[in-house]
Formats: sequence, C-alpha cells, structure tokens
Amino acid sequence: MVRIGAHVDQTDPLATAATKKAEAVQFFLGDPQGWKAPVLPEAYEEIRDSDVDVYVHAPYVINVATSNNRIRIPSRKILGQQLEGAAKIGAKGLIVHGGHVLKDDDPQTGFDNWRKVFERIECPVPVLIENTAGGNNAIARKLDRIARLWEALDGFHVGFCLDTCHAHAAGEDLTDVVDRVKAITGRIDLVHCNDSRDAFGSGADRHANLGDGRIDPELILTVVRDAGAPVIVETPGDGQAADIAWLREHL
Repeated sequence: MVRIGAHVDQTDPLATAATKKAEAVQFFLGDPQGWKAPVLPEAYEEIRDSDVDVYVHAPYVINVATSNNRIRIPSRKILGQQLEGAAKIGAKGLIVHGGHVLKDDDPQTGFDNWRKVFERIECPVPVLIENTAGGNNAIARKLDRIARLWEALDGFHVGFCLDTCHAHAAGEDLTDVVDRVKAITGRIDLVHCNDSRDAFGSGADRHANLGDGRIDPELILTVVRDAGAPVIVETPGDGQAADIAWLREHL
C-alpha cells in the first residue's frame, strides 16, 4: 500500500501525523528561507525510531546550479549540512529544488554544477531532486531539461520527487507524465500531491487542497497510481487530513 502523509511544522511532527492520520511527514529543519545550519526537532530520536516515514525538505534558498559563487558555494555547504541533519532523524530522503542559472548562462552550466555536488559531498540519505513550476532559467522545470540533468548525473544515485502542481504549472500533461519521467530518471521516489490554484502552464507555484484547484482530481489519482511511490500532500494545512482521507478512499 502507498504510504500517505503531509508537510507539517517541525515542532511536533509525530503529534501532527497522528492528528491527520498520516503515515509519513515532511518538514524543514529550520527557516526555509534562511542560510543557517539545520535545527533538529526536540526528541528527534523519537521521530527517528517511530513508524512514521520522515522526509526533509531543503531550504528554498539552495541553488547549486547557479554560476554565482556567492550563492552556489553556500548552497553546497548548507546542502551537506541538511543531509547530515536528515540522516540523524532517519529521513528517507532530502528533497531539493533543481535551482536555476543566470539569464545569460548556458543551461549546461547548471547541469555541470549539479554533477560537482555529487562529486564533492557525501549523501548519507538520498537526494530527491524535485521538478519546479516556473522560471525560464530553471534546471528542472521542463522534462527536456530534467533529461539533460540526469545525463549529467549519470553514475550517481539520485532520486526524483514529482510534484503534481509544479508539473501542471510547467505545462506538462499529467495523463502520462509518470511514464515520461520514469523514461528519463528510471524512478519516482516521492510524489508531492498538490492541486493548483492557477491555470495549466501558468508557471505559478500556488498549491490548493485536492479538488479545490484547477487540476482534474482523476488526473491527480492517475499520477499517484502510476508512480507507485509514497505521497506527501503540501496543501493548506486545514485541509490536509481531508486530502489524506480522500486519497486513501480513492486509491
């Protein structure tokens, strides 16, 4: 059976998981918009030893693809710290956005910079690169660029996180997106199951609770079924319990 959970606050993720009847949780280790070292939740050993699956989302500021040294080098450092923190709490993966290059850069620069990451840092837990919603210079927005990224990372153990809202916003057809992603990456390790407040191809990353947005619920179910991977809803918190229950009922 697919394990289903939610993105929650790191303060007491196990209590939140119980309230929402979640089998998995995802959370940040500190400020998602900050550069400080990760902060582990209190009693993190209890989280590590629980039967709830744990995923950590890396800070949004991380951009290891860019040619800007003032961003790329600190990004690589904090990514390593996040991996160490995720390992301490027994996380099954660290989700990282693909990042972007500068306007005048060749996208290949971003792919090469990602390869340097895996050449230079240890990965005590899997890195799950997530597709992104918008940005013409994004490394992981469209599948053609994801394919080039995976070519650059050939030989390394890299996972993939498929976000339904991001794929919708990027203009990717959800009817067969799983097959097309797996043809590139060979795997989907996690699904971020989110509806979208915005139109197809909008490039906007605004999540909605399942059934409250612009994505056909049957398409969302198709992605989850085809992926066969654990699911995290990153939808507005008040509706997450209902989203989890709806997925369980219809899968």
